[in-house]
Amino acid sequence: MKQVRNTQAKTEILNIINSSDSALSHTAIQEKVGDLCNRVTTYRVLDRLEEEGKIHKIVNVDGVVNYAKCHHCTENDHSHNHIHFNCEKCMSVTCIENVVPEITLPKHFIAKSYNFVVSGICQKCYQN
Repeated sequence: MKQVRNTQAKTEILNIINSSDSALSHTAIQEKVGDLCNRVTTYRVLDRLEEEGKIHKIVNVDGVVNYAKCHHCTENDHSHNHIHFNCEKCMSVTCIENVVPEITLPKHFIAKSYNFVVSGICQKCYQN
């Protein structure tokens, strides 16, 4: 079993992601951690947190990787079969976990996981 190190940077980055209502880019996370760690360390911590089943990656419509908290994942069971909504106005990425799209695959194809990114206008921007 792999030893899990718990550093101040790891704790702070996880707190930042867990307290956010939307997924955050590496740049946004790095701005929030400030001088606590450099960008390479931030990438390493994000990779470690994903391996541990605490966060997941979402690639938005512009190809930017964002990170969001996991709700029901573990190191051995890491699945995010829900919609990710990318707002075209504010560029926020939000997990919409209570909406699971129905997909039909051709015969002899078996879906194990999928990643849906829907783009449009989020509720906050729609109201403004």
